[in-house]
Amino acid sequence: MIPSVLPTYARAPLTFVKGEGSWLMDADNRRYLDMGGGIAVNVLGHAHPELVSVLQHQATQLWHTSNLYNIPNQQALADRLVEHTFADTVFVTNSGTESMECCVKMARKYHYENGNPERTNIIAFEGSFHGRSLGMISAAGAEKLTKGFGPLLPGFTHLKLGDLADVEAAIDGTTAAIMVEPVQGEGGIIPLPDDYMQGLRKLCDDNGILLILDEIQCGMGRTGKLFALEWSGITPDIMGIAKGIGGGFPLGACLATEKAASGMIAGTHGSTYGGNPLACAVGSKVMDIVATPEFLGEVSVKAGHLRQRLEGLVASHPDVFISMRGSGLMIGVECKAPNIDVVKAGYDAEVLTVPGGANVIRLLPPLTISTQEIDEAVARLDKAATAIEASL
Repeated sequence: MIPSVLPTYARAPLTFVKGEGSWLMDADNRRYLDMGGGIAVNVLGHAHPELVSVLQHQATQLWHTSNLYNIPNQQALADRLVEHTFADTVFVTNSGTESMECCVKMARKYHYENGNPERTNIIAFEGSFHGRSLGMISAAGAEKLTKGFGPLLPGFTHLKLGDLADVEAAIDGTTAAIMVEPVQGEGGIIPLPDDYMQGLRKLCDDNGILLILDEIQCGMGRTGKLFALEWSGITPDIMGIAKGIGGGFPLGACLATEKAASGMIAGTHGSTYGGNPLACAVGSKVMDIVATPEFLGEVSVKAGHLRQRLEGLVASHPDVFISMRGSGLMIGVECKAPNIDVVKAGYDAEVLTVPGGANVIRLLPPLTISTQEIDEAVARLDKAATAIEASL
C-alpha cells in the first residue's frame, strides 16, 4: 500500500524534533552536528533568535494578502537586494525552481519585445541542477532527472563545462541566453574558474544575448561573498536565488537589470504566495545579518579553517576519500568509497552531510558555525571514515 506521503524521497532513518544553531536533536535527545544545513538553506543555523523574533512578531500582524495589493515587507526586501547586488528589480518567489522559471521567461520575453522572437533557446550545462519542475529538468537535461517525464520542453541546449569555444560554436540566431551555476551544487560542488565566467559574460555581450546565473545554492554568503559572482567580478543580466535568503522559510527571488526585465509588465508573471509578509520579513532580517563585511569576513575565516582540517582528514583516509574542492563553506569531498556509505556512516557518528554528483559528499553547514564545531564535525567524519575502513 502506498504511504500517505508520496514516496519520492529515499529518506534517512532519522527524525528530528528540535534544532539549535548548528545542531539537530532527535526524540531521544541525540545531538547531530548539521553539516548539511538543510541543503544550504539554514545559513543562520536552527532557531536563530533574531529570525524567531521577527517571525513571531510578523505572525501577530499579517500573514498573507496576495499580490493584488502593495506589500511593504516585499518592497523592503527588494530594496535590500537591489542595494547589495547588480539588480534594478526583483520578483519574489517561494522557491528556487520558481525563481529559475521566472529567469527563463524573462530572457525570452526580452528578445520578443526587442523584435527577435526567434531567440528562445537557452544554453545550459551538463551536471547542472535548476529545480524539479518540467521546465527546469528540461533545462538540466540529465537522465536521472528526466527519465519517464518526456516529452521534455524544447528550447535548451546542453554543453559540457569548461570550453568557451564550444559555447561560442553553439550560439546562433535562436540563442536567447546562457544559464549557469557559478558553483555547481548538485553536480558535485564544482566551482567555475573566474576566467570561464568572464568568458561567458563576454560571449553574451558580443552576441547580444543574456547571462542568467543560478545562485540558489552558492549565494547568500555561502562562498564568503554575498553572491559567488563577485569572485569573478562579473554581473549577470538575470539571476535566480533562494535557499539561504529565507534562512529556512520558503523564499526565493529573480533579480534582474532594468534592461533584461523590460518586457515583464503587468500580467506577464505572478505568484499567489510569492513575497508574502511572513516570508519577506524573514528574508529582510537574513539580509540584515548576512550582507555585512563583518559576517562575510567570518565566513571566509571559517572556510579556511574547515579546508585545512578536511585536507588532513582526506590524507588520513585514502581508502575512503580522494580529494576536496569548493568555495567558502560550500565544500565537496570526493569519495573513493560510495558517497552514500559515507553519509550513512556519518549518521552513526552523529554528523550530517549531503550526497552529491561525482561521488561527493557535500558540506554546507550554517554560516554561523563556530571553529570549535568545525573541529568536532571533522572529528566525527574521522570516526565515520574509520568505521568504513574497518568494514573493507
